[in-house]
Amino acid sequence: MRRSGSQRTTDDRTVKDRSRRPQAGSAAAARPDRALKTPRAASAPPLPARSLMRREGEKPAERVPVILETAGSDHYRLIDSGMGEKLEQYGPYRIVRPEAQALWPRGLPDAVWDKADALFTGDTDEDGMGRWKFPHAALGETWPMQLLGVDFHGRFTAFRHVGVFPEQLAHWRWMQERIEAAGRPVRVLNLFGYTGVASLVAARAGAEVTHVDASKKAIGWARENQALGRMEKLPIRWICEDAMKFIQREERRGSRYDIILTDPPKFGRGPNGEVWQLFDHLPLMLDICREILSPKAIGLVLTAYSIRASFYSIHELMRETMRGLGGTVESGELVIRESGSGGKTAGRALSTSLFSRWIRA
Repeated sequence: MRRSGSQRTTDDRTVKDRSRRPQAGSAAAARPDRALKTPRAASAPPLPARSLMRREGEKPAERVPVILETAGSDHYRLIDSGMGEKLEQYGPYRIVRPEAQALWPRGLPDAVWDKADALFTGDTDEDGMGRWKFPHAALGETWPMQLLGVDFHGRFTAFRHVGVFPEQLAHWRWMQERIEAAGRPVRVLNLFGYTGVASLVAARAGAEVTHVDASKKAIGWARENQALGRMEKLPIRWICEDAMKFIQREERRGSRYDIILTDPPKFGRGPNGEVWQLFDHLPLMLDICREILSPKAIGLVLTAYSIRASFYSIHELMRETMRGLGGTVESGELVIRESGSGGKTAGRALSTSLFSRWIRA
């Protein structure tokens, strides 16, 4: 799901040394850039084993394939891509980063690419560390950004990421619209929440939000973003904990949520030997998420990055998990559309991730 990292345990996707592994269920696990060196409290006692429940009833209706597309905005756009790289505009800066799926030739002349303010160099693997090169002038570590009316900090991290995954705008807009149209209090759970942009979008729309990430660095960044936008009074709980442990406790407590966003990594390893493997643990994670959905739930959203699988694999899993609840499961890919040097030319679509989401009919 972006990327790698169980809860994205690093997310600065800025990092700690590679010999240390992020905590399972954390953003750093799958995206090492989200895996950071931070002190941790003594671990809580393990929860009892939880088996998958056998679901009865009809499977939800389905919509496949669904392509959710993100186009450019004033603060972000994909300018061009090709030859294993992408050229993007993040606020005031043009940035070049590796992109394995950009198999085609560049659409714009090299002279346009040569004007980039920052280039990520080093390991081209998604989880590989590297460094940033600033060919024209030294840049600060952070800079202000805004998406969907939410202010946040962009940041150059050691794992090529900059603090936001713009393709998620498709999910965030959907969530924002559903919260504003609900006409009632809405509770949102954001698992593997990273730097908190989705949580801030939800809270700004009127929801009560619980944000969970195993990285203290990511939680700190999220709080910085909240302060930047002067949104400290919005109802957001920032929880630094392993995602699986958290939802198991919420199930036992009888907690319920109307919308759940989950963006797990493909692999993660915790300091006490915990291991997160997407294909092994995703079924149980979704099963528990179903149990903590409210009776009037609006939706459950899953995004998956950097996995060798068809969207049909998570689509069918979601339909089986949601048997008997009605609604619709729609699955496919998130893509970003190139917008050219001037921001007005629709170009090629760059696929970034798979997704599946259950929505109330």
